[in-house]
Amino acid sequence: MPTASRRAALILLALVPMLGLVAGCGKKRPPAVTTDAGRTTAPRPAPTPPSWPDVPAAGPDVQPMSDDAARAEDFSVNDASGEGGPLADIYFEYDQARLGDEARATLEKHALWLQNHRSARVAIEGHCDERGTVDYNLALGEQRARAARDYLVSLGVAGDRLTTVSYGKERPLGPASNEAAWAKNRRAHFLVSR
Repeated sequence: MPTASRRAALILLALVPMLGLVAGCGKKRPPAVTTDAGRTTAPRPAPTPPSWPDVPAAGPDVQPMSDDAARAEDFSVNDASGEGGPLADIYFEYDQARLGDEARATLEKHALWLQNHRSARVAIEGHCDERGTVDYNLALGEQRARAARDYLVSLGVAGDRLTTVSYGKERPLGPASNEAAWAKNRRAHFLVSR
């Protein structure tokens, strides 16, 4: 068993390094850098950041950006027929309003586009093929439009920028009565405006 003087010496030896740490806490010294020759030198000061060049004045080769272009608001809207807009249609299975994997992937791209074009407004049209009654297809078209709208809202698109309308079977893309035409008609169409 150690004596009292020996215990005091052990405690003092344990405290000396701690006192050095505490005493050095308030001082900030740059870390030493060892060179290849083994000499220790102070680190070099950080380089100053480059300055940006002055903005050139407008002229024949330089045109200032409009506020709309600066906000990425240069986009085309759908033409009078409702076709040709920047957002592609999504398609549904027969008698379904459930979004498939391909439709969700397309809507994710639409959400990114809409987040980059904040002034765009979209009317989502629900369409059906010719099979079924008028009332049934109007209801199904509304479910399809709402499914697309709800998914876009879940991806961060403001709901007040999106409206829905159902045309049921009244505006077919493919007028034929076969599976190829019906598949084209089971869709949600995106009518973009400002």
